[in-house]
Amino acid sequence: MGAPKFDVSTPKGLAAFNGFMGSKSYVTGWQFSPDDSDYLAKFEACPDASKFPNAYRWYIHIAAVQGVRGLAVAAPAAAPAAAPAAPAKKEEEDDDFDVFGDDDDEDDAPTESRADMLARLKKEAELRTIAKEAKQRTLVAIEIKPWDTEQDLMELWKKITTTVVQDGLKWAEACSLADVAFGIKKIVTTLVMGAKNSSDDVVEAIEAMEDEVQSVEVVSMNVL
Repeated sequence: MGAPKFDVSTPKGLAAFNGFMGSKSYVTGWQFSPDDSDYLAKFEACPDASKFPNAYRWYIHIAAVQGVRGLAVAAPAAAPAAAPAAPAKKEEEDDDFDVFGDDDDEDDAPTESRADMLARLKKEAELRTIAKEAKQRTLVAIEIKPWDTEQDLMELWKKITTTVVQDGLKWAEACSLADVAFGIKKIVTTLVMGAKNSSDDVVEAIEAMEDEVQSVEVVSMNVL
């Protein structure tokens, strides 16, 4: 499901976005995503907490998640201008002069613009998501039914685990046998696969042993 479309640069669009965020913490899904970064970049300033409380709550939360510094919020009323200081005496100016002093202007490093910062944070969020998915592992339980009672199921299991081999796929160290009907038993075992593996590919590879395997069923899948 894609991100919703709201023109938060207009009062009407911001009000609609505020209503949309009434029961949500993130723009899409249940965790921070690049969609939140995209929407944050559309705001020129922090929403008014009194007019748009839900949008304000979301803005502050996402800005904190991304480590945004110096949020653009409404500035307080300016204090009256102070009276100009009296010119320093010539002698004091001469005394304060430091021939070995550092030049502050030269030391100031160029600051990162808001647009560059948001683009960088979005990229970092995407990389974190990719890294998390790459490490994801899934535990799959399967049942393998043979054709008849004469088959050596332990030998069949060993053949399957040594034949069906993929990068990121790891078979269990053992299996169990469960009764089906009329003396026929089935192999019950598990495997752990990575994000790039597919349970459908594993099932198809086992079913390709059609002379020894009647059917294969995925019983459960759990993300580790």
